[in-house]
Amino acid sequence: MRVNVEELKHIVGEENVRTNTADLYVYGADASVHQSLPDVVVRPKTIEQVQKVVQYANAERIPIIPRGAGSGMSGHAVPIDGGIVLDMKGMNRILEIKPEDMYCRVEPGVVDDDLNRALKPFGMFYPPSPASSRIATIGGEIGNNASGIRSVKYGATRDYVLGMKVIFGDGSLVNLGATTRVEAAGYQIHRLIVGSEGTLGIVVEATMKFIPLPKFRCLGMATFEKLEYAGDAIADIIASGAEPSMLELMDDVAIKAVNTTSKIGLPDVEAIVFFEADGKAKEAVDYEMQKMKTICEKHNGKVTAMSYDEKERAKIYAGRKKLFPSLSRYKEGLVCTSLADDMAVPYSKMAECARKIHEVAEKYGVIMTAYGHCGSGVMHTKILMDPTKKEQWEAAKRAVEEIYDYVHSVHGITSGEHGIAISKAPSWKKARKDLLPIMRKIKQALDPNNILNPHKLMDAPDDWLTATELRYSVKG
Repeated sequence: MRVNVEELKHIVGEENVRTNTADLYVYGADASVHQSLPDVVVRPKTIEQVQKVVQYANAERIPIIPRGAGSGMSGHAVPIDGGIVLDMKGMNRILEIKPEDMYCRVEPGVVDDDLNRALKPFGMFYPPSPASSRIATIGGEIGNNASGIRSVKYGATRDYVLGMKVIFGDGSLVNLGATTRVEAAGYQIHRLIVGSEGTLGIVVEATMKFIPLPKFRCLGMATFEKLEYAGDAIADIIASGAEPSMLELMDDVAIKAVNTTSKIGLPDVEAIVFFEADGKAKEAVDYEMQKMKTICEKHNGKVTAMSYDEKERAKIYAGRKKLFPSLSRYKEGLVCTSLADDMAVPYSKMAECARKIHEVAEKYGVIMTAYGHCGSGVMHTKILMDPTKKEQWEAAKRAVEEIYDYVHSVHGITSGEHGIAISKAPSWKKARKDLLPIMRKIKQALDPNNILNPHKLMDAPDDWLTATELRYSVKG
């Protein structure tokens, strides 16, 4: 395989093709632990340019890896076999906003927060926003079926995609879906593209629905002396029929990390639960908040704060918001790595899962935290380790495998919102052997020459630790 750089320059312009070492290094990694250099970086500006690049790559059997902001945590945009990294951020126009029909059309490079800023004057918002919404692009969110802190009420990206324009592996451009809320007109291929991680097609335009901003929003915080109490409260809140717009968990490792780095002064307890309700009527929000407060107290929780005020809510939630960057500064010499980081389990298993994570971490000599969107069953964790030590990576590998074995044993799933890509593929493939042949048949139909983000999902290497270089200098 040899990439004809001059041909690519002819398609997109010399200024939109990069081959220097510095650029290749940057585009050879995302927010995961993986690193592997592409042969070239291409930055298209139009649908026609994307189509021509794909047609060229297909004819020459060159891998092509679509990339948004590179905020994926599992190696989605890492080019295992070199090839072309297709940077879609240059296609960043909001093409149309139709408040009367409650949808918009956007290019894939539109940033989540930018879309919400454009919708706000209409009194609307796009809810799935992940924690990385200030940089995450709509195309990347579609690729991962991303969601965020309010997924418990508002769902994930798939719930807001009405239609899209997609370029398949042979270079064909196809219009999928509709602009209506209901559709019974053949296969809903656009819903299949969501969560396909760039392996089936390249989204070049998306039609997304949006909804009205809630008039009232109230946030509360409850502390628990025992993690199990918090888990019981979470399960009870969901089973009660309450409608939280957010339900978040932090364990003691997360609390310590935030207090160590940010000096916020969170209570020294085993667990904190943040609960929120929103809506058009204050009476309805009051009802939901009181219901959740009562349930927390029933399970030995102490509700320390509740507020409708935007500034007060920001203060209450500051610890959770600062958690991810705080983990990287938890202890000198340790870094925060994303490996088994977003499994989902039944509500009744949330506390047990958090406890299991701590037990496994102690067993293998690493530090792990348990936190996340407990309202939608998502348990986030990060492994804090010394990345320069080979034995730490081996320990992390064993810890990840054991945690996923547990998750699958309680009928949980490998990923709730970050996707599979490389890091999670071995455990996911082990759990879903029955699904892999079907996915490969679909891949063959839409990308017959296997050029679109190859070696991901069902075709990812069986050992994530050796699948690529690591982004760290490992000794030994």
